[in-house]
Amino acid sequence: MLLAFSVAPSGQPAEGNAAADGSVHDAVAEAVKIVRDSGLPNRTDSMFTTIEGEWDEVFDVVKRATEAVGKYGSRVSLVIKADIRPGYSGELTGKVERLESAISNAD
Repeated sequence: MLLAFSVAPSGQPAEGNAAADGSVHDAVAEAVKIVRDSGLPNRTDSMFTTIEGEWDEVFDVVKRATEAVGKYGSRVSLVIKADIRPGYSGELTGKVERLESAISNAD
């Protein structure tokens, strides 16, 4: 499965966890560190972090990342999009490689 997610705190932050400029980068950094430390293939861009793995292991990482972000606010916003394709792996890069090939062949 490929799972893309975005997690961010909102509301009043816990004492000592507020960024002066209202930025959520510290909270997001903590979530991304959990993803990277998981050992699962992953990629982070400006909007989402995508993880590849089996259902239970991917959702465990998302849960831990969401819980970590929770201390930065009284609420957490979580957006998830999944591509569930049993029997396939390596799709984090494979899908992009096939896309790039199709673009090259279209010229």
